[in-house]
Amino acid sequence: MTLKIVLFTQPACLSCELMKVYLEAREIAFSERDISSDPAARQEMVDEHDSLTTPTMVVISGETVEVIVGFDPERLDEFLAAAESSESAPDPSPHPLIRITKSP
Repeated sequence: MTLKIVLFTQPACLSCELMKVYLEAREIAFSERDISSDPAARQEMVDEHDSLTTPTMVVISGETVEVIVGFDPERLDEFLAAAESSESAPDPSPHPLIRITKSP
C-alpha cells in the first residue's frame, strides 16, 4: 500500500522535531508544511484536518485520510505496522488523537 504523508510543523516545536526524526529513522517519506511561514498550510491543518496542534500528521491511503495529532511513538509504531501489513486501512482507533475519515 502506498501512503502519502504530510506533516504539519512549526519552529521551536520539540514534538515536531521528534516526529521528523522518527519518520526519517524508519525511512518513511513525508512532505513537511511549516504552518508559521505558510498561511495556507495553517488554514488546511485547521479547516480540513480539524487540528490546532503541531505536529499533525496526515496519512492518505486511497480514499482514506487519517489524522494523527501529537507525537506518540508507540501508537505510531502500531499504526504504521497495521498500515504496512494491510491493503485496507487499519481498524479505527479508540485513541483520541487519531481520526480516520473517508474522502468525499
